[in-house]
Amino acid sequence: MRILLDTNIVIHREASHAANTEIGHLFRWIDNLGYEKCVHSATLQDISRLQNQRARETMQIKLQNYNVLKTTAPETAEVAALSTSFDQSVNDRNDTLLLNELYSDRVDALITEDRGIHSKARVLGIDDRVFTIDDFLEKVTAENPSLAEYKVPSVTKEYFGNIDLSDSFFDSFREDYKEFSRWFNRKADEIAYVCRAGNRIVGFLYLKPEGRSEPYQDIYPTFQPGRRLKIGTFKVALNGYKIGERFLKIVFDNALQFGVDETYVTIFPDRIEQQRLIYLLCDYGFASYGTKHNSSGTEEVYVRSFARYADREHPRTTFPFMSRKSRKFIVPIYPKYHTALFPDSILRTESPFDFVEQEPFRNAISKVYVSRSYEKQLKTGDIILFYRTGGYYKGVATTLGIVENVVTDIHDLEHFKRLCRKRSVFTDKELSEQWEYYPRHHPFVVNFLYAYSLPRRPNLKNLIDMGVILDIHSVPRGFKLITDEEFQSVMQSSEANESVIVD
Repeated sequence: MRILLDTNIVIHREASHAANTEIGHLFRWIDNLGYEKCVHSATLQDISRLQNQRARETMQIKLQNYNVLKTTAPETAEVAALSTSFDQSVNDRNDTLLLNELYSDRVDALITEDRGIHSKARVLGIDDRVFTIDDFLEKVTAENPSLAEYKVPSVTKEYFGNIDLSDSFFDSFREDYKEFSRWFNRKADEIAYVCRAGNRIVGFLYLKPEGRSEPYQDIYPTFQPGRRLKIGTFKVALNGYKIGERFLKIVFDNALQFGVDETYVTIFPDRIEQQRLIYLLCDYGFASYGTKHNSSGTEEVYVRSFARYADREHPRTTFPFMSRKSRKFIVPIYPKYHTALFPDSILRTESPFDFVEQEPFRNAISKVYVSRSYEKQLKTGDIILFYRTGGYYKGVATTLGIVENVVTDIHDLEHFKRLCRKRSVFTDKELSEQWEYYPRHHPFVVNFLYAYSLPRRPNLKNLIDMGVILDIHSVPRGFKLITDEEFQSVMQSSEANESVIVD
């Protein structure tokens, strides 16, 4: 397999000491799998424009470790049209040249952190072969589990005082914040969320609820009085396990629990892991607000409103809120897949120790449901009520999801696997079985957001009594539309936090 690397990947790999630690994991995977690391001649041009002569010359020497593409693919009509519509600068044009190599099948995949390239790839219909670093790590981890360097256990709550501050994971914080070690030690009796791989910390999250009297004199423009949740410390190492999304769901769960008006984070944006964090936050509704000035320098401030509003067309930006006006569907999920896909919806009869090793699909907010339902006309923003099958008393409704989109135009088995592999519970073998089970009626894919776990779980008997399901013989096999009244009955019987359902 030939992997084309964008200029930003190469520069971070070869020029930045801090980035080497992160991207080294990516390059180890590429080397271990025997993939060919390629760069385009446009990358040579980008590097030749570096202003620092020493950095430029050093980078040009290091490019000898890559395969520079010897020829350039003729531009296709589709790529030419894309260039006419989107390209306004030399950099834009160079980005399109990279995509042209992929579109022409001269390379197999493109890895880039550039959001503009990902947007162009969607227009060309090749976005399933354009990866961020994290996306690529998810892909190869899922495809080659035996080659994974470690298994990642569940996120745990720990006291600061029990966490090893000398762990190299915190080096970047020590470099960015002069008072970090002192601040950390003063938090000894407070709680943080930690994720480890063996003895290594690979994820850390600290949250701080703030009241209306909290001072914000170091933030400009200053915040108005309100209830906020501050993301005090948030870092995830590149590992392919979607820990970032898992942490983000914890952020939103806490924001919902504390009933805040908004949540915010302050970030030094120079490191690649912080740039990736900014992309993730912006995907879920955070926006640049202003700056924070302190003894360590100037940070950027990103804020996400937690006003009770649901954007049905762009549900990520107002996640986890769902619109009362959306259609509601109930759909079954087998017990063997349920808790692996919905870790926060674990039943009291299940042991958390059976779900300690992480998979990308388990941590992701955005997940995949594979269906062969006759009802497939779901729309973005629709609400899904997941029913864990099990009979009259053991079958229970547990989870709410929000539809992102539905993919019915699936070309072949390999396309199906690419759509499902990273965010569904199925192995490659199981996906093949799903695809081939009924050749005349292939499955389709529903991409949805894992939004809310019901506190109490109405069982099948309750659902029948409420009229959501007709009788024990009428348990839905696919997506079944339910009424607003039936959905409301489920919410009330489950003692759900109804603030997640908004007008």
